[in-house]
Amino acid sequence: MSTNEIGWVLIGLMVAAAVVLAGALVWRNARGKRERALRERFGPEYERLAEQYDDPRRVQRELEARAERVRHFQIHALSQSEHRRFSDAWQDTQQRFVDTPGAAVRSAHELVQQVMRARGYPVEDFEQCIADLSVDHATVVQHYRSAHALHEANRMDADTEQLRQAIVHYRALFAELLGTPAEARPDSRRWQPANA
Repeated sequence: MSTNEIGWVLIGLMVAAAVVLAGALVWRNARGKRERALRERFGPEYERLAEQYDDPRRVQRELEARAERVRHFQIHALSQSEHRRFSDAWQDTQQRFVDTPGAAVRSAHELVQQVMRARGYPVEDFEQCIADLSVDHATVVQHYRSAHALHEANRMDADTEQLRQAIVHYRALFAELLGTPAEARPDSRRWQPANA
């Protein structure tokens, strides 16, 4: 091989290496953008799964599968009459907490499920419901987990403070599902049942 030919081969190898490197950078950048978009969309739910799976690709696949599933639902806002009916029912539930905290928490649980159904979410399986809600309501889905856990823990032996916490958690999810604008919502962390 002549010196000229060797020069052309080296140039070709450098160009090929540059193309491979550029492709790897583009792929890495695209993957980073996708990860950032998922982190932003799913917030605390992304972090929870990242801790659970310890594999960013598995987290991305899980969240993308959730979004794809929910994309096929017919999620819609509540009508004004539904909004009013559910709001009134929630007020009744909160007022009942004073005399019957356990019954009020059961009512809150049922009311949240009714709102989910009315909006178009399936509610048959709790874990699947959590996954579905995380697509559009990631910032409050942990409230549902917490409320559900407290509700289950207090079915037999009721602890009033835990029941109060369950109501507060249900309220955060309820307000989000109802579509109450954030500025019009009472701060769910400050709401206290009358007997608390």
